[in-house]
Amino acid sequence: MESIFKKISSFSASFILILLSAIFVVLFIYAKPAIKEYGLYFLINPQWGVVQNTPSATQSKTLKKGEIPQDSDDLAIPQDNDDIAIPQDNDDIAVPQDNDDLGMAPNNDTSNQASSKMIYGGLVPIVGTILSTFLAMFFAVPIAMGIAVFLSEIAPPFIAKPVGVAIELLAAIPSIIYGMWGLFYFGPLVADIFGGSSVSLLVASLVLAVMIIPFMASLTRDSMNTTPNVLKESAYAMGATKFEVIKDVVFPYAKKGIIGSMILALGRALGETMAVAFVIGGVFNFPHKLTDPTVSIPVVLANNFAESSGISLNVLFYLALILFVLSFAVISFAKFYFLRDKK
Repeated sequence: MESIFKKISSFSASFILILLSAIFVVLFIYAKPAIKEYGLYFLINPQWGVVQNTPSATQSKTLKKGEIPQDSDDLAIPQDNDDIAIPQDNDDIAVPQDNDDLGMAPNNDTSNQASSKMIYGGLVPIVGTILSTFLAMFFAVPIAMGIAVFLSEIAPPFIAKPVGVAIELLAAIPSIIYGMWGLFYFGPLVADIFGGSSVSLLVASLVLAVMIIPFMASLTRDSMNTTPNVLKESAYAMGATKFEVIKDVVFPYAKKGIIGSMILALGRALGETMAVAFVIGGVFNFPHKLTDPTVSIPVVLANNFAESSGISLNVLFYLALILFVLSFAVISFAKFYFLRDKK
């Protein structure tokens, strides 16, 4: 029984690594045509869906060789009608009935036709994703810490319990409901206060902040509740105030749990789709101020995936791969930098 238990545990741990690897491989395979087409320039190109016309090879050769006369002196233009032999009777004119009479083959060569190429770049959605995520964290972290401190150290039990349940219920609300609330009520309210549009980077960041506050507040409260009472009572016995106990005893003891809650909230904010799709605007423009609309990677994927095919579908997989790598890199850096064991 002991060996079976160990094998099941080992398989469970290995399954996570296999799943992450499989997701990465699938995204890379479907994104490979777009990677070959656009390369790493895709990461810094702000254009999206722009048609670029390229001249055909025949047209380029003609221009290079100078076969097109540059001035009118090269053209022999008759100056007098007497120089032109005009037949007087229709019988004198032999009109060919088909291409065979002309000694010409049907022109099936498409090399003379100009070709067009669709240009895609991911800079705008990448910047929109990063800005909306970190603005949401900027707004959410102080509020979540305040809620956690109040519920853990300040509020009496008859207040802490119902407020804690309300926080957990906020975490259970579907994201699309947050998006509808933000679009029809919160967005116009923010626009009345700060100006600009009711769908903007600021509205999207605030809605994201509201969504991730319950996760941070609940996990931080649970981490702070693990602080042994003997440590806090010892600090009080030495004359420490409530603020000093929280700052010097509770926070250092619960540090790893608090940082872990921030990392989980960061991951939720990076990948949030439906709520942001309602309120960010969905336009491929850089936001020059917070009240301007823009777009993020999850919003691009949600809005364009159904009607995409060919290279445009590969581009969406390329964006998904970028989001996967970006989320993995940011969360890994935060985890290993802030939660590393200092010797």
